[in-house]
Amino acid sequence: MNYIKHLTGFFEKVSTDFELNPTHISLYMAIFQFWNLNRFQNPISITRDEVMRISKICSKATYHKCMREMHNKGYLKYEPSYNPFRGSMVHLINYSEDLKPPQKKDRKKTINKQVIEQVGMQANNQANEQAVNKHQTSNGTGTEQALVSSINNINITNKSNILNLEQAQNLKTKNEEFFEEKEKKKKKLREKKEPFLKEKIPPEWQEVTTFFKEKNATEIEAEKFFNHFQSNGWLVGGKSKMKDWKAAARNWIMNQNKFQPKSNLPQPNHLQISNNKNYAEPL
Repeated sequence: MNYIKHLTGFFEKVSTDFELNPTHISLYMAIFQFWNLNRFQNPISITRDEVMRISKICSKATYHKCMREMHNKGYLKYEPSYNPFRGSMVHLINYSEDLKPPQKKDRKKTINKQVIEQVGMQANNQANEQAVNKHQTSNGTGTEQALVSSINNINITNKSNILNLEQAQNLKTKNEEFFEEKEKKKKKLREKKEPFLKEKIPPEWQEVTTFFKEKNATEIEAEKFFNHFQSNGWLVGGKSKMKDWKAAARNWIMNQNKFQPKSNLPQPNHLQISNNKNYAEPL
């Protein structure tokens, strides 16, 4: 037996049987493996546990259900054995004979049959065309009505396309208006959340001097303040950008002693000894 032709015939039959599922095919291939090991002798003895192991079927109920359905459909003949020490018998059908090439006589018959069918179909088509032409000549308005109907169909499709285009444009404008309104709301929220910058940074020199005068500070301190922050790029602590220069100026005025350079005056030296020192005086 040619097992390739057998499997080809089996799968051709299975492809048209929509009641079978992959579990049936897996079960059949496991039984086919037993049949192959027994050199395609019929019938063969199988054991349920071995077939379930090879076919990857874990449920006994599924195994018996699939075996019963394949037996009923004629894929195999199953003779169960209710003795646990004796295997069941399975008779497999040879599908390789179904794929034998037809003989020459049968081939000629099929060719002649196909030729006769083609001639008959051509004759029927010609008769139908003649009947249609006769109907059109008897009724002169037949073609005009067909044209009118086609024109009406075109007009209907054009109207529907125009309506769809208008709907799409309206939807687009609505979406744009929706997104514009959404952006406006977001902008308002940002304006509320973000700190309001009262003065621009860096300020003008005249603004700084005017502010220091208002705070009763000297113009020299204003110049020191302006030069200090102008040199470091108006950074607070040399790291973060300044947000309010007036607040920084107020801190400068309050802490101006910290920015004063140390005096170059000589410090008193208690270790200096004068010639007129009175050693009787306490230190």
